[in-house]
This record gives sequence, C-alpha cells and structure tokens, in this order.
Amino acid sequence: MKSKFSTSWIASRQKRKQKKFRINAPFHIRHKFLSANLSKSLREKYGKRSLPLRKGDEVLVMRGSFKKKKEKISSIGLKNSKIALENIQRKKKDGTKISVYFNPSVLQIQSLNLEDKKRLALSKIKENSPQTKQAKSAKNASN
Repeated sequence: MKSKFSTSWIASRQKRKQKKFRINAPFHIRHKFLSANLSKSLREKYGKRSLPLRKGDEVLVMRGSFKKKKEKISSIGLKNSKIALENIQRKKKDGTKISVYFNPSVLQIQSLNLEDKKRLALSKIKENSPQTKQAKSAKNASN
C-alpha cells in the first residue's frame, strides 16, 4: 500500500493496512467513520440504520460509566475520532473540569440536527421512496 491515501483501495485482512487507511484518510472520509446508529423511531422515520454524527445531534450513551445519559454533541474530533458531549465532564486533581470523549460506537442518535440542507434532504428521500408508498398503500387497503 502506498504512503499516500488511495481512493481505489478496497480492503485488506492485514491490520496494519486497515490502520494505515484510517489514519491517512482525508477529513471528508474520516467524517463517515464517525457514524452512530439511530434510535428505533428515527430508523423507521428515515429508513437508515446509522448516520454520521454532527454537532448539535442529541445522543444517548449506551456503554460505560455514563450509560443512559442523553446529551447534545458539543465537539467532534476528526483527528482522534472522538466525540465530546455538552454536560458530561470529569474533574481533574487540581479541580478543573475537562470534557469526556466518547467513541461513536458507544453512542446512539436520539434526535438529529437538521440545520444542514443536505441532511434535511434525507427526510424527504424517505417520504418519496417507492417502499414508503407501497407501505402506505398497503395500510390504506387493510383499513
């Protein structure tokens, strides 16, 4: 594998190549690595299982000592692939508070930040899909 990032690289079983791919990836691709699964209600609404996280999304912590805490995303670190939540902080020995960073696999999206126009288009795609129209016609036929 070359030293630069390759867009044509598909897959490898070698850990060193997988790690190199993730580390050398540009930020627009790294953003897709920071995906979390959607809650059941959002999954039904948008017809997707997971989405990349954005600042302002409300997430639920699923694992660890902060389990079952629901907070908004305050910052996203693309370099280290970690997410900080608004009111979840730890105290250092000297008394200062620091943010706790989470792995995106530990989080579940509860509500989306739909300020972005492209992300807003996602909801319209689901409404206009042929599967949704078939489901609506099937419900109307049974009633």
